[in-house]
Amino acid sequence: MNPDDLGREAGRATRSAAGRVPDLDAVLARHRRRRAVAAGIGALVVVLGIGGLALVLTRPAAEIEAANTTTTIIETTTVADDDTATTSTTEPLDTSAATTTTATVPATTLPPSPPGYGGTAVIGDDQGISTFNPYVLGGDHFALTTLGQALWAKPMDVEAVGLEIVPDLVTEIPSVGNGGLVVNDDGTMTVTYRIRSEAVWADGTPISGADFAFTYQTIVNLPRNQTQATLFEVYDQIVPGSEVVGDKMYSFSMGAPTLRWQELFDPLIPKHDVEGKDFEASFNDQPWMSAGPFVFSELERDPIYGLPTVTLVRNANYWKVDPATGMQLPYLDSIEFRAIPETELLTRAFLERTLDVMNPPPSNDVVAELEASGADVQVRSGPIWEHFSFQFGENNRNPESMNTITDFRRAVAYAIDREEILAGGIWTGREVLDSPFDVGSASLGTSAWSQYRYDPVLAQELLAAACKQVGRDCEANPPVVIFSTTSNAEERPRVANLVQEMLAEVGIIVELQLEDSCVFFGPTLDEGNWDMGMWAWVNTPGAASAVGVLELFDPTAPPPDGSNYYRWGTPEVSGAEPSDRPGCGSGGNLNQGPSLVVDEHTERYAELMEAIRTTIDVDELRPLVAEAEGILADQVVVLPLTARGAVGAVWPDEIGNYVHNPSRAAHTWNIEFWYRTDRG
Repeated sequence: MNPDDLGREAGRATRSAAGRVPDLDAVLARHRRRRAVAAGIGALVVVLGIGGLALVLTRPAAEIEAANTTTTIIETTTVADDDTATTSTTEPLDTSAATTTTATVPATTLPPSPPGYGGTAVIGDDQGISTFNPYVLGGDHFALTTLGQALWAKPMDVEAVGLEIVPDLVTEIPSVGNGGLVVNDDGTMTVTYRIRSEAVWADGTPISGADFAFTYQTIVNLPRNQTQATLFEVYDQIVPGSEVVGDKMYSFSMGAPTLRWQELFDPLIPKHDVEGKDFEASFNDQPWMSAGPFVFSELERDPIYGLPTVTLVRNANYWKVDPATGMQLPYLDSIEFRAIPETELLTRAFLERTLDVMNPPPSNDVVAELEASGADVQVRSGPIWEHFSFQFGENNRNPESMNTITDFRRAVAYAIDREEILAGGIWTGREVLDSPFDVGSASLGTSAWSQYRYDPVLAQELLAAACKQVGRDCEANPPVVIFSTTSNAEERPRVANLVQEMLAEVGIIVELQLEDSCVFFGPTLDEGNWDMGMWAWVNTPGAASAVGVLELFDPTAPPPDGSNYYRWGTPEVSGAEPSDRPGCGSGGNLNQGPSLVVDEHTERYAELMEAIRTTIDVDELRPLVAEAEGILADQVVVLPLTARGAVGAVWPDEIGNYVHNPSRAAHTWNIEFWYRTDRG
């Protein structure tokens, strides 16, 4: 579920009240001084690089959102969208000393830049990181995923435009057709990776099956925590003792056929660099050895503002080349990642030319301002998709709810003008989403919801049929919908008001009951005490993610063990879910009887899910997914609205016309393919 905890406005207000919103002029002055220092160091690097000497880079400091022995940090609100935020623990700043974490750069890392190479890209984002280790608490932030694209090694990557999975470390994606996926007679499934012969770590050590085996053993021996429980669960499905390790191959078996093998080894851990170290403590201030286009140089810790700057330099041993030119990647000398956790400050810094690249939260106002300034702005579909939904459980807060009537749900779907909502510029996403699979796994989608284009006449006919079915005089006693969503930011309340107007036009009264996000995503969803709602889910690319989307509506999986918050076809539930959101109310009281909608559609969907979960051949999976998607659309269990846009902007006249991909679904910036079109 999209982890909306606090709204953007609430986070900014908190920091403003505490005096923790930095003065931009001071920030810009500091950044200009850093760039001047960097230029001088860059000249020194060229001279020393000729002699093949190792060099330790040291620059002024910037803080990240994690405390260490010398300094603690300010509160940093990380925002994935308009009201999607998680807030770290606030601690007082210790300004007694700045700290800088550096790494010794290999002698071959910084040679003089040959023709067509060179330059530093300064990237600004509204998120910071608390650790460089993606397998520990705090390692699941978008910001680290962004940074990790420049450093990490993994079996597969995401294609920048279509958001489909493509090979990275492996020669081809394992499949039934190429023998990489085999279902064994004992019911297990064997996965085999063939590792590229040219793939090496930054020090030239070949990437091997031993790195995969070490990654597996490291992760299964980590303590379980709530944040990483799902990730570790996938590794627990590997059959102990089933591994086969080779210099350029690795295979393993899983207890049952599943597409979740696609989630494994992302990223890979270098055995020769990590073995013997304290895995949970050694990689908070600097990452393990890179196999990506860049290597770590330094992390600056700013004692005043808490703004982190991570500097990366070219990996001279990077094994990929630009397919268009045959030249080794990357073309840039270095990259600086700067966290500026307020959209206003981030935008102003970009407009002041302190930043070359900006990756802001989606905002029409920001896009318009950047385009007017002459920046190259790209907006593409992100991984976050908004949807309307209905509650089918007995805890529905609306005693007059007609959600159990299919014609009523269809009437609502035809009465909502999704195109009109998006045309209003509420989000940067402007395209109606006719399948949630269009976000990350479009090849499996069928656009099943395309039938629901605005048709108020048909909506009224369906409403009349629904009212007749329950014996209600809907002209004298119009049906009532209680619409709930988050109230923190302005976007969802604006949509709620439009829905209220649209449904009123066809004879449905809408009562708005908007809630603070911590309540809506806490007791409200946990207990199923809403009527009609709106929120977002976050997809990841690949077939495994498509299966995950379908599992959201699995009739056999209500909370707390499943994510069918809609209670569509679910059995009786008992127990309570303790609250993990202080100040947001009590934990969810899960006690309730079976769903009010249990029929041939929910039963067939449950059967499909059993087959889908164990199908690993995409060709066999496709018709199963299509049937399941068709049921969801036909029964209007969910009505997708849009995939929110992901925004990226660059100053082409400062660092060249870099090919870039701003989609967070593709891990934000596909750094390895940045190049200058004017490279000569």
